[in-house]
Amino acid sequence: MNLDQLRSFAEVARLGNFTRASESLHLAQPSLSRQIAALEHDLGAELFHRSRAGSSLTTAGESLLPWARRMLADAESVRRELAELAGLERGRVRLGATPTLCISLVTEVLSAFHAAHPAIELHLSEHGSRRLLAELAGGELDLALITTSDESSADRFTVAPLLVEELVVVSSAGAPALSEGGALSIADVAALPQIVFSRSYDLRGATDAAFEAAGLVPEVVLEGAEMDAVLRFVERGLGVAVVPAMVLIDRPGLRAVRLTDRGAPALTRTISLARPDGVAPTAAVSVMQRTIAATATAFAARAGDTMRVARDAHLN
Repeated sequence: MNLDQLRSFAEVARLGNFTRASESLHLAQPSLSRQIAALEHDLGAELFHRSRAGSSLTTAGESLLPWARRMLADAESVRRELAELAGLERGRVRLGATPTLCISLVTEVLSAFHAAHPAIELHLSEHGSRRLLAELAGGELDLALITTSDESSADRFTVAPLLVEELVVVSSAGAPALSEGGALSIADVAALPQIVFSRSYDLRGATDAAFEAAGLVPEVVLEGAEMDAVLRFVERGLGVAVVPAMVLIDRPGLRAVRLTDRGAPALTRTISLARPDGVAPTAAVSVMQRTIAATATAFAARAGDTMRVARDAHLN
């Protein structure tokens, strides 16, 4: 007994006709008949009643059918599992992420993924969200961690929210606290010497919009720095900065306070995972998706109430 014989038997049983079964299996009818005859010989029982009207199962055939279907299903499960394992022995994952995520979440994601699957080739693209979506649409990326989404492109991407993250104001841990109450208004922040990001940062656009909406012009002492440099400058006491809560993890040289405005909700941003719509992910990309989701959940736990898992997070 072998899988080809069982597959042929199950197809004849399903269709009730040797000719149609041979066409379905793309197998010459004499070959199909020989497989069934060999199976019957091995089992010592006829499996079909044959007639001009078609073929129906004998009692022996009815007994064999559920076992045959179960063995074929098990064989397919094994095949898929081995294919998954083989897929993770080679291949690549092309991940895009914004700069603020590259020094925090992505570091942990790639470390965990590489430790588990060292043979997979990893490529990282570090840009703003709009540029990452363009690379995703152009087939240059498999996945992109973004902080904004282009609604007009929703039909081209599957976008799964991962985290809702609060924006906070950071200062040097060696300097006096900015607020005894643990929070600052947008007006309070505007009056402090600030270090601000390059205009290519999504975060810069969000903070500029908040100041403009409040009719405020912030006091800027340094403009155009990248995330790691901004954090180092703040640690040295050059000024304050508005940053995502995530970047404070393992940064003992920084002190943070919440950013609110007269009881209004805290300023937040949503981190989402985007991938091309209608494109089946490879085994390696699927594992990367799960690694990102698990790492995001762990980050939310570490950051406490300034970061939470998005309620409608999904990874299809």
